[in-house]
Amino acid sequence: MHQRPKDIIRDRQSLAQKKPQPKNMTQLKTIEQIEELFDLLESWEDRYAFLIDLGKTTLPALESQYYRDEFLVKGCTSKVWLVPRIEGGRFYFDADSDAFIVKGLVALLHIIYSGLKVEDIAAIDSHSIFARLGLDQNLSPNRRNGFFAMVERMKDFAIHSTPPIS
Repeated sequence: MHQRPKDIIRDRQSLAQKKPQPKNMTQLKTIEQIEELFDLLESWEDRYAFLIDLGKTTLPALESQYYRDEFLVKGCTSKVWLVPRIEGGRFYFDADSDAFIVKGLVALLHIIYSGLKVEDIAAIDSHSIFARLGLDQNLSPNRRNGFFAMVERMKDFAIHSTPPIS
């Protein structure tokens, strides 16, 4: 039987004393915090459980009107609805998926990209982040392709939604 990520964190008090750990998933704000937590998890079963919990607890709810084909991400085996927007020069998105692990991957992308200045979106090296988390070796090719299809959709939106600097 595997432990839930929050139980594992609680069980590792000595590590928590070195670096404060979030008390719950909604406090995870940066990819660095995700990387630290992934390092604490001993098995991929625990990491998958973490991704599932992350998807369930950190994504804002997607309004029902967005469950339409125009918001589906092409290239994903699972259904992923992605609704990007620009507010005050910053990129945000709402999203959902019909698959639990994919919803967790969407939540990772939300932590990485949501709230960034539009001009900073293209500079994010999502391949490097994906590799540092070990996802490149531990997810199916279809899930990897879907992850990067979401990234490309967000980058494309950010690039084409930004007026040229004059």
